[in-house]
Amino acid sequence: MHQTSRKDFISLTVTETGSYTNGKQWRRQSCWRKWKQLSRLQRSLCLFALLLFSIGGLATYPSLSEHWKALSNKAFTENWEDLKQKDAFADPQRSFRHVLPEPPSEQKKSSHKRGPPALQNRFQRKENGSELLSEQKQGTELKNADADGGKPVVSWRGAVIERDQDSVSNVKEKEKPLAPVEAAEQNLVENRLEAVREAFRHAWKGYKDFAWGHDELKPISKSYGEWFGLGLTLIDALDTMWIMGLKKEFEEAKIWVAKELSFNKNIDVNLFESTIRILGGLLSSYNLTGDSLFLEKAKDLGSRLMPAFNTPSKIPYSDVNIGKGTAHPPRWTSDSTVAEVTSIQLEFRELSRLTGDPQYQLAVNEVMRKVHKLGGKHEGLVPMFINTNSGLFTHQGVYTLGARADSYYEYLLKQWIQGGKKETELLEDYLQAMEGVKNNLLKKSSPLGLTFVGELSHGQFSPKMDHLVCFLPGTLALGAYNGLPADHMDLAKRLMETCYQMYVQMDTGLSPEIVHFNTHVSSVKDVDVKPADRHNLLRPETVESLFYLYRFTKDKKYQQWGWEILQNFNKYTRVPSGGYTSINNVCDRDYPSPRDKMESFFLGETLKYFYLLFSDEPGLISLDKYVFNTEAHPLPIWPNTQ
Repeated sequence: MHQTSRKDFISLTVTETGSYTNGKQWRRQSCWRKWKQLSRLQRSLCLFALLLFSIGGLATYPSLSEHWKALSNKAFTENWEDLKQKDAFADPQRSFRHVLPEPPSEQKKSSHKRGPPALQNRFQRKENGSELLSEQKQGTELKNADADGGKPVVSWRGAVIERDQDSVSNVKEKEKPLAPVEAAEQNLVENRLEAVREAFRHAWKGYKDFAWGHDELKPISKSYGEWFGLGLTLIDALDTMWIMGLKKEFEEAKIWVAKELSFNKNIDVNLFESTIRILGGLLSSYNLTGDSLFLEKAKDLGSRLMPAFNTPSKIPYSDVNIGKGTAHPPRWTSDSTVAEVTSIQLEFRELSRLTGDPQYQLAVNEVMRKVHKLGGKHEGLVPMFINTNSGLFTHQGVYTLGARADSYYEYLLKQWIQGGKKETELLEDYLQAMEGVKNNLLKKSSPLGLTFVGELSHGQFSPKMDHLVCFLPGTLALGAYNGLPADHMDLAKRLMETCYQMYVQMDTGLSPEIVHFNTHVSSVKDVDVKPADRHNLLRPETVESLFYLYRFTKDKKYQQWGWEILQNFNKYTRVPSGGYTSINNVCDRDYPSPRDKMESFFLGETLKYFYLLFSDEPGLISLDKYVFNTEAHPLPIWPNTQ
């Protein structure tokens, strides 16, 4: 029998279809085929069941969500105390700190943290973690407030939308964060105060290096100028250094006063200037520090100035030889200016109070008594000159609040305040004078309609206004603060705007000595400046009034205006080697033409008022306790027992 041969392999024939069938695609086709095989009734029942399931899920979602949130909050609350205890050592106040929402990623990229990038990232991660914990705790506290009876609130990453203010009032009382705006304002205040201190130190450096012990610094030529030979700048700056907290500089100056300052010199001094700058500076330094050195020096000078009052009319001479004990009028006239003889009262009255010697106060009070009774005034406005022999006004018919008359009006008000508001004649003269200003000297410029104070000359109005007149806004504001008519404050604000514009409308941003206002409707600009009036002497009057307006209104714009002026002083008058210089031309920013002179009042007044303007401490030389003399030296308001 023939046996069939055995094959050792299997043969498989594959038919080529020309394509590869994807498994997922085949399954989708298979499912679709099965769905199509169902009857129409079956397909409808399936769709209806799916719809019911979806509706049921949506209905139960909020309760599930709330249940999940409750579980999460419970778990977090149980662990919060442990987390807080772990973090308390690093920052015990962190659990009470209000955490702001985490900034978007774009803000993170612009982080200003110091340190290498790796350290920054590590610190960022740690901070983000603590922020998240604080946000979660904040949400828990808000929910607890709701549970206690408050109305619902919506909280999202630290931002709270209140439906009822009372519902979260207790939470807000516990959290009293320092707002970022407040922190920024504090930094701004300190930066500006430091800028003024730096300006003073720079000016003082020039004086110390090139003019130590002399009257005035000449910063361009790095030398000095003498007026009286009494260290005028140094004494004028004493209380400024004390107020600014510049102890080192103050002690250096005090040593010079103790060892070098002597009034036993055969020199002529101007009664007015030596009184407001030197006597006022010494009295102020004594009142601020309590150091008897300054009072002894003030008493010595005051007694040496008394011969000026030995005149037939008791109206003092303008000049005194403090070494010889003689006095005389200027060589060219027997007149004194009204401002000079009526602006020494604050200082001499205070000297009598401190020493117990009435001669000083009696002498200056007699001057005011005579001026009060004099004829020749025009609605309270006084002429510029008074004769020391006859005691009568001269050169009548010219009325101004500028040079030779300005501080007469200032001291009417300030003597009334100094004496406890008891001397009614002073108040009457002041109020009458302010009405005279309103009726005779106020006009508006064109095109901006700025209110300005002009001059009256024999019945003719002149739109001329000295920078010196910019003391008036501050004086009016001080009067209103002390109970005088409210419209004085309104006028003060309008005049303050005008004095600011005297700076803004100049190319250098610094005011000239004198301006003329345009009053014609077709005027292009409000202010014109004659070539002879374009100089700036670093005067303080505008900054002085800004200080008063800010102190009484708290309107930040006055600080901003002052900041602009300080920056322009730094830009156009600062001398690199030390000191600041007056300039000849405020209308030329390319070449303001320095004059090579730093007046003592730049340190005594201008920088002091800048510092007080930028300070937000009303107790820093409180205007309820002190009155400033016309050289910015604070003197105390007398107690009621005086």
